[in-house]
Amino acid sequence: MKHLISAGDLSRDEALLILDTAEELARVSERSIKKLPTLRGRTVVNLFFEDSTRTRISFEAAAKRLSADVINFSAKGSSVSKGESLKDTALTLQAMGADAVVIRHPASGAPHRLANWVRGSVLNAGDGTHEHPTQALLDAFSMRQRLGRLEGLKVAIVGDILHSRVARSNVLLLATLGAEVTLVAPPTLLPVSVERWPCQVSYDLDAVLPKADVVMMLRVQLERMNAAYFPSAREYSRRYGLDRDRFAKLHDDAIVMHPGPMNRGMEISAEVADSPRSTIVEQVGNGVTVRMAALYLLIGGENQ
Repeated sequence: MKHLISAGDLSRDEALLILDTAEELARVSERSIKKLPTLRGRTVVNLFFEDSTRTRISFEAAAKRLSADVINFSAKGSSVSKGESLKDTALTLQAMGADAVVIRHPASGAPHRLANWVRGSVLNAGDGTHEHPTQALLDAFSMRQRLGRLEGLKVAIVGDILHSRVARSNVLLLATLGAEVTLVAPPTLLPVSVERWPCQVSYDLDAVLPKADVVMMLRVQLERMNAAYFPSAREYSRRYGLDRDRFAKLHDDAIVMHPGPMNRGMEISAEVADSPRSTIVEQVGNGVTVRMAALYLLIGGENQ
C-alpha cells in the first residue's frame, strides 16, 4: 500500500489491517503518555485547499502522536490563491522532502493527480464529491467497536448522497468488509451512477429503520443546495430526519452515526444525537487512531 486515495482500492485484508492496527494504537491512546516515536524524522504535510477544521486537526494530531514533523499548508493566503497550480505546489512539497501528503481539494481526482507528482505517500482527506476514505475507515472502526463485527451488518446511509464523499467511500469499504448497505434519500439527492454502486437504494426511511443495525445520517449540505433538491427544510426533515419517533423504530442494539458537522433539528434531532446509542463523539476520537494507523502503515516501514 503506497497511497490511500479511494476506499475502493483497499482489499479486505488491507482494510482489516488498518482497523486492527488502529485497535492496537487505541490502547496507546489510553496511556498517560500518548506519544510514540514511530514516525520520528518523517514529514507529513497537510495540504488543504478546502476548509475542514476537524479532518485537518485529526490528521495533525495523528501525525504528532507518532512523532512526525507536521507542516500545515492552507491554500488560502498561499501562492495557490495567486494562481500557483497543484503541480507547482507538489514540486515544492517534493523539494521539502514530504514523506506523506494529506490533501483535501474541491476537485474530484486531485489526490490521484498529486500521487503522480510526489515521491511520498498521498492520503485523500476528501476530494470534491468523490471520496473520503479515512472517514469510511473510522466509521467502520466505530461500528466494529460498538457491534463487534462488520460482516453481515445492515447499514442505512441516509440523506444527501449526491454531494457526499463520505457515502461513496462508506459504500465501497463496507461492501468490501461484508456489510449490507442501503442508501435512503429522495431521488433528487442520489447520483446518476448509483445503480452501479454495491448497495441497495430506498426512498422510504420508515421501511428501512426496523431492519438496520447502523443508521448513518448525512449532513444536508445546504451550501451546495443552489438547485431545488427538495421542497423545504421542514419537508425534508419530516421525511428523512431522524427524530424521537423514528429512533423508537430501531432495534435495541442499533447505533446512530453522523460524520459531522450536524444540522441539529434538520437531519437529526438533538436528543437522538446526544443519546447513548449515538457514536458521534466516539467517531471523532476514533478518527485520530485510524489516521495514525493509515500513516503508520504507509510511511512507518523500514524501507522508506
